[in-house]
Amino acid sequence: MTVGTSGPSDAFPAPASAEGGAGVGPDGPPDGLPDGIGVGVDPDGLPDGIGIDPDDLPDGLVVADEHGRIICFNAAAARITALPAHRALGRPLDHALPLEDLKGRRWWPLTDPYGGLATRVGQPERNLLLPGGREVLVSARYVRQVPTGPVRRVVVSIRGTEARRRTERSHAELIATVAHELRSPLTSVKGFTATLLAKWERFTDDQKRLMLETVDADANRVTRLIAELLDISRIDSGRLEVRRQPVDLAAAVGRHVQAYTAGGQSPDRFFVRVHHDLPELWADPDKIDQVLGNLLENAVRHGDGTVTIEVAPTSGENDEKGTAVTVSDEGPGIPEESMSRVFTRFWRGSKRGGTGLGLYIVKGIVEAHGGTITVGRGPGGGAEFRFTLPVGTPAYLT
Repeated sequence: MTVGTSGPSDAFPAPASAEGGAGVGPDGPPDGLPDGIGVGVDPDGLPDGIGIDPDDLPDGLVVADEHGRIICFNAAAARITALPAHRALGRPLDHALPLEDLKGRRWWPLTDPYGGLATRVGQPERNLLLPGGREVLVSARYVRQVPTGPVRRVVVSIRGTEARRRTERSHAELIATVAHELRSPLTSVKGFTATLLAKWERFTDDQKRLMLETVDADANRVTRLIAELLDISRIDSGRLEVRRQPVDLAAAVGRHVQAYTAGGQSPDRFFVRVHHDLPELWADPDKIDQVLGNLLENAVRHGDGTVTIEVAPTSGENDEKGTAVTVSDEGPGIPEESMSRVFTRFWRGSKRGGTGLGLYIVKGIVEAHGGTITVGRGPGGGAEFRFTLPVGTPAYLT
């Protein structure tokens, strides 16, 4: 039978009452639900057997019988479609869910679940439209008693598109940010190299050196951006590799401070406090350098006054044995309302500049080591970042 038949018929089960619970029709639990899910309800209102109540499912669940009439309509489906379960039960599937594809075609006549090829097992997830134009993600499974027999149940899963939209927006923002950040240095590189090639003899050696140094700096900027994108890809996919080796955090902090003083920063700008009896630390030295470099760069660029770096063993009941590093400055700090967004993508604070990806990567690296990172207000009123790293295990033992 093709879905689309209308009009009342005594052959079909009547809609259940609103007090029927769980959005299950009077015929009892439908067959053909995903493995491990039962929808029957015992007299005490609890799920029968080892199954669960369909209202406990996070996604919308709609089940139609062999006649195309709905026999299960859970709470999530009612919420997503804005159709109460008691109004959906017993109705034809295409009447209760008049779905259309993105081209405006009616989906049920197009897919014809009860007709067509007998080898079909369902429909993959796709974007469809509810009445009013609301977009949902719908997939369907056709349940047959024998592989090529008639369809006994159509099991439909419905999900909202909000989470997917957020992911798509995040990807779009990442692409836009990357395009913007790449355009400026590449334009500079292209302009200077074209000028040098066309008018090499007209420039003095000092002018040539200045332009080549600018090209070199812009090339480094592009390289850093590409490295950040690779790190984000690995963090998001859970493929960030940590090659653990013995790491001397105090020495690593000293190298970064020395690099800043060699670059023109006053030695008085930094105050380093290293506690004794630091535990042995096994971590990825390159990635720890990346974390320290990012936190110190933020403190120097966006903070004021003295930048304090403290390295101490972790203490307290909730801290695993390891090392804690605190970086604080005496600048304006981070507003309270922004604290929760500091480690998200593209957060830049009040001052523009950079890609806004650094602290997101820092958090991913620290967590890949099994550590934690927090942000707060330092003793001097500025921002204070504190990250902890557990002792760790050598790479060859993991």
